[in-house]
Parts: sequence; C-alpha cells; structure tokens
Amino acid sequence: MPLFQCDFFSDTLKMATSMTVILPRDPSKFAKEPDGSSSGKYPTLYLLHGLSDDHTIWLRRTSIERYADEFGIAVVMPNVHRGFYTNMKNGFDYWTFVSEEVPSFAQASFPLSARREHNFAAGLSMGGYGALKMALRRPEMFAAGAGFSGALDVVSESLDFLFEKREYERIFGSKAETRGSDDDLFRLAEKLAASDGPVPKLYQCCGTEDFLYEDNLRFLKHIRALGLELLYEEGPGGHEWGYWDAAIRRTLEWLPLPERVGAGPV
Repeated sequence: MPLFQCDFFSDTLKMATSMTVILPRDPSKFAKEPDGSSSGKYPTLYLLHGLSDDHTIWLRRTSIERYADEFGIAVVMPNVHRGFYTNMKNGFDYWTFVSEEVPSFAQASFPLSARREHNFAAGLSMGGYGALKMALRRPEMFAAGAGFSGALDVVSESLDFLFEKREYERIFGSKAETRGSDDDLFRLAEKLAASDGPVPKLYQCCGTEDFLYEDNLRFLKHIRALGLELLYEEGPGGHEWGYWDAAIRRTLEWLPLPERVGAGPV
C-alpha cells in the first residue's frame, strides 16, 4: 500500500519537519458523501507518538500499515518531538501545528476527506493526551478521539520523573498556570460538556500495570461525572508496545464509520 515520508517546511514551526502518511490501496473504500456517493477521498486518522519517539515509531513497532489497509483509512503521523502537542511557553507552537497546519497540509497533498465525520485522532502516552486534546478542543474538526495509556493529567505527580522541571516549564509554564487552562484535559472536558456544539466520541484504554493507570481512572471518573460519552477498556498490561498494537486495532474497529466495510461496533 502507498507509504509516504513527507519532509516539508512548517510555517507554524518556522523549520523543516516530517510526517509519515499511509494510504489504503483500494479506492472503493473512499469515504461516502451524505447521499451515499463516493467522496473520492479517504477517512483519516491522525496518529500521535509518545514523548520519547517520533513519527516513524508506529510503523516500526506495530502493524498499523496492515491495519490501515484492512479498514480502509488513511493514517497521518506527524512529528512533534517532546512538545506535548502544546503551544509551548518557551518554544514551538506544536498545538497549532498538529491541530491546524498538519490537517490542512495533509488534505491539500493527499486524497483525504475534510469532513468532520471522517476525521479522527488517536495516540499513546503523550500522544494519548494529544489525541484527546484534539477531540475535546476541536470537536468541530474531529468526530472521535482515542487515548492509549494517556498522560491525561498534565499536572499529576505521575509525570514528574519524565521531565526536568525546566523542561516542563518550557512547555506548560507552572503547574498552577496549567491547571484550568486549555492545556488541561479536565477543563476542556468541562467546557465541552457545557457547550451546545458537536460532541466527539471518546475511547480510552490503559493497562492495569501502567504507571499512568491511576491518572486514567481519575480522568474516566471526571468524564463520566460530566455525562460525556466515553468507551473505557482496561486489562493486564504496562506502558509497552504489545498493549498499544492491540489498542490501535481495537480503535480502528470502533471508529464511527458505519458505511465502511469492516467497521466494528460504534
């Protein structure tokens, strides 16, 4: 199936960067228009990497290329280094890059649908945070978001060993500044629950041996208290690729594309 390594200049980051794109082979799996006709464009999953990885990691550690072809979905994997999908206090505007520039560039360069109901985000760890942030903060753009072993509480002590204090502050500022801001998923969920706009479908999973397990349970409790729809799954597993390979396949089965051949329960 077509696999593209894209090197391009980012107007947002003001530097050269990269992303990887997978396209299905079968044009019969193009997304459908509301009248049932073919759009000529693929539904798209924006698949996000974790803190210590880059845009190539999903291809190297999972079967995402095979899964994407099976389920008929394009996959866009951008590189944000250690930027936590955030407009950094002292650094690069990775939130604007991933939520605005990457979709715009990808849709202009490849046959990808721009319709909300055909666009989704998923990711692991830091990328789980980023994917749910995209769904919660840009619900008009993304119909679903999925986080695996997500770093969902960015003011939690569970993340302290991942950063030197100065790196955290370069990204978010102080924890006091971060709590309640648009980088806080708990606050974003509250704003979404209070809004009159579209509400994306949400999926969350975490291994019971994962160091982020308690943070994930706390986020789950918060989402359910707000009355938002979220499918939660857990099971044996740590912060590791065997768990995430199974999670990404499960997500592709779950994505809300009832017209797609091979679609699973929604």
